[in-house]
Amino acid sequence: MYNSAFRRSAVLLATAALLGAAGPAYATTGGDSTGEESDGRGSARATVLRTGLDVGLLNRTVHLPLELTLNEVNAPETEGTADKTALSATLDGVDGGRPFQVLRADVASASASATADGTEAEVSLAEAKIHVPGLPLLSVVELEAVTARAVCATGAAPVAEANLGASVTVLGKEITLTTGGSTTVDVPGVGSVQLDLSRTETTTDTAAASALDLQISVNPLKLNVAEVEGRITLAEVGCTTPDGTPDPGEEEEPEREEPEPPAEEEEKPEPQGPSTQTGDRSEVDQRTPDLAATGGDPRTPYLAGSAIALLGGGGILLVARRRAMAAAAARRTAEG
Repeated sequence: MYNSAFRRSAVLLATAALLGAAGPAYATTGGDSTGEESDGRGSARATVLRTGLDVGLLNRTVHLPLELTLNEVNAPETEGTADKTALSATLDGVDGGRPFQVLRADVASASASATADGTEAEVSLAEAKIHVPGLPLLSVVELEAVTARAVCATGAAPVAEANLGASVTVLGKEITLTTGGSTTVDVPGVGSVQLDLSRTETTTDTAAASALDLQISVNPLKLNVAEVEGRITLAEVGCTTPDGTPDPGEEEEPEREEPEPPAEEEEKPEPQGPSTQTGDRSEVDQRTPDLAATGGDPRTPYLAGSAIALLGGGGILLVARRRAMAAAAARRTAEG
């Protein structure tokens, strides 16, 4: 009976010990650090010449647009260099439909590139002459050298610059240029040209420049042309900084990964000597070494010891009662 009760108690205690030893579960989540992302290279553009002109014929009832570009490069779509040195066009009703030359230069080159390190656009011209319909012999503008450049490097402030030679010839008249301003040239019987020189603009992530902007209004009265009005832009560049670039002088702090909670370790108390243990239950549990992994509980030895002590005490009491009964029977016999 006592052995059965002891075994049941041991099983229950072992089960409770196993349940109590099970630690909490931790869930971990993480992103895919190898996920494919866009290259974010930004963009760059460069154009040697761009026209937006309206050509009115002599009878003034017909207006023809003249929209042309020379050496236009856009990165990353058409990354590289373009270096055509001449631009010609034809318009019905102008000089019998024969081609006329808009620009001719010894050097006319445009380049654009876009990488993760930054974007860049550049234009250069040398010995360039620009014509409009109706003025086949007189150049609207003649220039010795023109350069424009825009750079949007990763981690740096964008840069834009444009440069012209010291002098420019406009409608046959040589003028002295001033940096970053407007100049108007009027030629009686021919027309007027307004020049905007070396225009640049930058923001936190873009840069743009044009070496020369021409606002043209001429009335050549030749080749069936009554008037030509509009705009010509020479050496135009622009760029944007690659996406996600920090502002200059500011560094992005790296993301800090949250450490995973450490695995719980069972504290193993130091072994105790044979001396009697005192204190409450928590202190006893802390000082009792763990049992082997057989399903037992640290309190099992004390319960077993208590049961054995109860069994020993009951046996001694039974022997004493039997001896007392035997002595009483012997006395009754002697008296009878």
